[in-house]
Amino acid sequence: MPNVVIGMLMVFGLLVVVVLLVIGIYNSMVRLRNQVDNAWSQIDVQLKRRHDLIPNLVETAKGYMTHERGTFEAITEARSKAMGAHNVSEASRAEGQLTEALSKFMLVVENYPELKANQNFLSLQETLASTENKIAFARQGYNDQVLFYNNKIQMFPSNIIAGMFNFAKRDYFEIENEAERSVPQVKF
Repeated sequence: MPNVVIGMLMVFGLLVVVVLLVIGIYNSMVRLRNQVDNAWSQIDVQLKRRHDLIPNLVETAKGYMTHERGTFEAITEARSKAMGAHNVSEASRAEGQLTEALSKFMLVVENYPELKANQNFLSLQETLASTENKIAFARQGYNDQVLFYNNKIQMFPSNIIAGMFNFAKRDYFEIENEAERSVPQVKF
């Protein structure tokens, strides 16, 4: 009889260890998923700030740039797409298009010295540049969190628990536009 009791206690103890292991893995995956969501919200805050700055920048420039209607329309359209993105993949693609439109806009600005000298425009341009840096930093933080999360749900034994509780792989916030990846050429 004592061997049966010892055997039952060992089975019960093993069962408790397995349950605690599952709980620990599940909780760590929830924590990582929440960190990914938080990192995305940090990007979202900066993107909203960027989206709010763009109309002011465009309106300031419109007074000086009377022949650049297509440039303004491209920025407005790209901004609308970016604001309407519903997931990381759509946002990544739309933000790449917006970045491209803003880059073209900044190139056109070079042809208007009086605009470049306007204090309001310079202030907006500086704020936008600062926001772009914050977006890049937030994107790096988000991608780091996605890496940790994706590793956790794909590695054994947590991949078993991830499958049981429908933890899905997350997308990175990547540059879709190949022009953004290339190193700019500087000519003197």
